[in-house]
Amino acid sequence: MLDDNYAVAVPFYDLWHGDGHVPVVRESLPPLLKGVRRSVIEIGAGTGLITELIARETPAEIYAVEPSLGMRSVLVSRLASDPDALGRVTVLPYGALDVEVDEPVEAVVMISVLQSFAAEERAALWRVLARQLEPGGRLVFNWRERAVPVPGELEVMSSYQVGRHAYEIAGQVLEVAGESVTSRFVYRIRQRGVAISEDEVVVTNHWPARERLASELEAAGFGPDAAPEGMEVWRRP
Repeated sequence: MLDDNYAVAVPFYDLWHGDGHVPVVRESLPPLLKGVRRSVIEIGAGTGLITELIARETPAEIYAVEPSLGMRSVLVSRLASDPDALGRVTVLPYGALDVEVDEPVEAVVMISVLQSFAAEERAALWRVLARQLEPGGRLVFNWRERAVPVPGELEVMSSYQVGRHAYEIAGQVLEVAGESVTSRFVYRIRQRGVAISEDEVVVTNHWPARERLASELEAAGFGPDAAPEGMEVWRRP
């Protein structure tokens, strides 16, 4: 999950993710939420791209967990344009390991968040989420096996035209250590090819093999359920 050390990424967030995993999730997530009517926790809600999808596809109350002030600001602005969602979405300003809601929920959704947790944090995460789910409740997240990355030079990953400016995102892998990958991202705004704004973030993500992920979830008491490629569904007994 992004925190406010990543505030520089907020203006780029919807551009990049709307052009990345979000269209796929918009297709694959709704069937996995079928029958959910009462309550959902969304871990790492970001700017609300998936929050608005959950609100559209279910009548449930939604707890949107997002520690970043910058991300929450965009999320609440997005909710303000939808009176129905504004009445059903409660924005929780803290991280996943601190989640406590008043009663167990039917589903927990995490989209492009899991990589933020190292192995020792994941063990705690599974315990917290199991405690928030009602018996039979579902944990839904996206995941796929990835090739082992190789450290390299900074390369432009995406560029988006916003009026007369180009919003450019560049990245490079700095170090790989087991499942942990440290990368550098540079966010630039260009005017007529000249950078008028440039900020960078160094972040470490964690990409365990699926076998390890399954072992962790089973140890935490979850059981696997059917899901399309790229998605995972696990049930609390």
